[in-house]
Amino acid sequence: MSSLSLAVRDSTTMLRRNLLHARRYPSLTLNLLLTPIMLLLLFVYIFGDAMSAGVNGGVPDRSAYLAYLVPGLLLMTIGSTVIGTAVSVSNDMSEGIIARFRTMAIHRGSVIVGHVIGSVLQSVASVVLVGVVALAIGFRSTGATALDWLAAFGLLVLFALALTWIAVGIGLVSPNAEAASNNATPLILLPLISSAFTPTDSMPGWFRPIAEYQPFTPAIETLRGLLLGTEIGHNGWLAVAWCLGLTVLGYFWATSKFDSDPK
Repeated sequence: MSSLSLAVRDSTTMLRRNLLHARRYPSLTLNLLLTPIMLLLLFVYIFGDAMSAGVNGGVPDRSAYLAYLVPGLLLMTIGSTVIGTAVSVSNDMSEGIIARFRTMAIHRGSVIVGHVIGSVLQSVASVVLVGVVALAIGFRSTGATALDWLAAFGLLVLFALALTWIAVGIGLVSPNAEAASNNATPLILLPLISSAFTPTDSMPGWFRPIAEYQPFTPAIETLRGLLLGTEIGHNGWLAVAWCLGLTVLGYFWATSKFDSDPK
């Protein structure tokens, strides 16, 4: 078999292994998934009128705030899901299974590739589940064409790929699962200081640059524009640039750490 065929075969095997782990031990994924769902219900039904009044110029409108909220929570779902990837990679490294794999005649990079593809698939499934919950409580996409939906899906997949590579790197440098979970916490905290819940224009001047110049805000604004038919502006290019930059950074970080690790 060619080197490419071996890589595809072994990566597929590792992907199957990771998906089986996710199916047999779903508690971690479910716990991480509950966070965006609970935030969705909390901000719509508890804070909905108050928050929507701030967003809509003093006019409370819970349904309008739901439409504003959903794009950010979809991306927050990805950040929450990939924390499980960091924990899973750290477990593999600390429990010795990676050392066992290295003694076998398998493609070296297939272990990481299996984690990455499995995590992206889980992230997409989680986004779909949160989207179904949003639809059930009244979210409707207005003005979005089939091309907009396709672009929105592509952005979600690209964002999931970028955060997954970062999460794999975090898992590789963490000594244990607890440390991996703690080190990956910014992936779920960053959406809280973005435009996910409130426009950046309403934030204090000293804090606004923190919210604007981070990867989640342009991605959220792009997704919001695609789903709701609002203006995207320069956010589309910024979102794609962030995704590609984080993917490249995470890839080289993860592969260099994996190749140099003696375990």
